[in-house]
Amino acid sequence: MLKDITLGQYYPGDSVVHRLDPRVKMILMIVYIVMVFLVQGFLGYVCLAAFLAAATLLSHIRVKFLLRSIRPVLFIVVFTFLLNILFTRGEHPIVEWGILRIYWEGVRFAVFMSLRLVFLLAGTSLLTLTTSPMALTDALERLLKPLNAVHFPVHEMAMMMTIALRFIPTLLEETDKIMKAQTARGADFDTGNLLQRAKAMVPLLVPLFVGAFRRADELAMAMEARCYHGGRHRTRMKVLHVGRADGWACCVTAATLVLIALERALL
Repeated sequence: MLKDITLGQYYPGDSVVHRLDPRVKMILMIVYIVMVFLVQGFLGYVCLAAFLAAATLLSHIRVKFLLRSIRPVLFIVVFTFLLNILFTRGEHPIVEWGILRIYWEGVRFAVFMSLRLVFLLAGTSLLTLTTSPMALTDALERLLKPLNAVHFPVHEMAMMMTIALRFIPTLLEETDKIMKAQTARGADFDTGNLLQRAKAMVPLLVPLFVGAFRRADELAMAMEARCYHGGRHRTRMKVLHVGRADGWACCVTAATLVLIALERALL
């Protein structure tokens, strides 16, 4: 299950999506999230699915690899679906059995909410899979650069967010190693009730937190030893620039947004 979490991982490549300017990709991701929350009909989800499928194909990332990001939260998706289908009322009942009543409006709303979670997770995973942590840092710092006028620590915040994102796969890998080591010593993480499983997680959490603090301390010492400091005079190995592919990506995203907005206005 831990290996299925793809958020924070980077998949190296030389595709069109990989070569897009990270600033443009972050802006397009914000627009994509807006589109997900604007959709109110099946046609809008078809447009959104076509947009995400095109981006996935152009990134040369396998669909199975992208769908792996949904498996860890599949329980949340199913729980959200059942919760909405059971407690959403409407005017067109489908099933009436005692106190259990399922309406067509509830089914429709449950499907939409589940799809919304799937599209959000798949889209954010695609961003991290096609953009390196360093590129994300530079893009976030450039986008928030106007806040320097009010003495906001833009560089420090961007660096902290990127390090936190980069630590996700590292901590997952360490968690998997600790679980295997504890299982070899007789620990059981799969059987028992909820309270027993929570108690079984204590031998896992303690070394995980100790290892996380140790890695953070080692990273801080390494940065200090190399005299690292952020600021306006810091140079970069790769200079960001917007190209023709970025313009086409913006046009396609804008067209998809217009279609979804028109569908919302007609409903």
